[in-house]
Amino acid sequence: MELQNVTKVTEFTFTGLEANHSQVPFLFIFFLLVYMITVVGNSGMVALVCSTPHLQTPMYYLLSCLSMVDLCYSSVIAPKMLADLISKLKSISFIGCALQFFFFAALAGTETLLLSCMSYDRYVAICRPLHYRSIMTKNKCLWLILMSFSIGFSQSSVQTKCIFGLEFCRRNQIDHFYCDVPPLLKISCSDTFHCNMTTVFFICSFGVGSMVNILVSYTLIVSSVLQIKSSAGRGRAFSTCSSHLTCVCIFYWTVFFIYLRPPSSSFDRQDKVASVFYTMVIPMLNPLIYSLRNQEVKKALYRLTTRCFNTIL
Repeated sequence: MELQNVTKVTEFTFTGLEANHSQVPFLFIFFLLVYMITVVGNSGMVALVCSTPHLQTPMYYLLSCLSMVDLCYSSVIAPKMLADLISKLKSISFIGCALQFFFFAALAGTETLLLSCMSYDRYVAICRPLHYRSIMTKNKCLWLILMSFSIGFSQSSVQTKCIFGLEFCRRNQIDHFYCDVPPLLKISCSDTFHCNMTTVFFICSFGVGSMVNILVSYTLIVSSVLQIKSSAGRGRAFSTCSSHLTCVCIFYWTVFFIYLRPPSSSFDRQDKVASVFYTMVIPMLNPLIYSLRNQEVKKALYRLTTRCFNTIL
């Protein structure tokens, strides 16, 4: 990725969360705790899948990749935000801002594709159970994962080149706590129409396209589950999908709220609240939702905890 700094700005400053001085200690401790849970939860999910033989299936491979992506894209934002909370000068270099945006956009795009792949996996498992092993092979699962990362990072390269190829010659204060599209376009002195359309295109392609795929998959899943005569069988089928569907709904609600609406300064505070939820809370919630609502994960976690406890004793 090559970035030509054709602007007069060499660094940006953040307005941050605009918290009162008395609120800073509470916010710092709260967000530090959230980030620590995110790190432990997601890294623990990856370790659990890697160390448990019966969890090494396509469904859990995809889940471990989702946890890895959540961990990485939260880490792109959280440490800098925590440092800025206790710092008077909330600055970031031009290249640092570009890199932060690049990795955040790449990992967020990858997450949307992984969520779509997971819905396809659930569709095959429930609607075509007899052919599941022949359809969702390890090679196909690996191909889906590599494709998600490749497309996610490719689209981020295009967005980064577009946004940071603009000129920022009048203001360098970003009304946010990290480098994101809407606040960056607001302070640019270039024509931002092209970048706006590029962002809308990628959000629609990834967000709406992925959501349509998920909705179609779950429509077919629900139709198939309702044909199961056993209430216990229907319950098991729905329980395997409920965790994924919960994460999907939370994720897409915040994405569409931030990016797919007309820009308006009156929504700035709501944008920051939604962004906090999107960048820090969701990565923390995903492993908790999957561990609390998935019986296989809970059993594997219990066995691993028991084994570790017995080893210590």
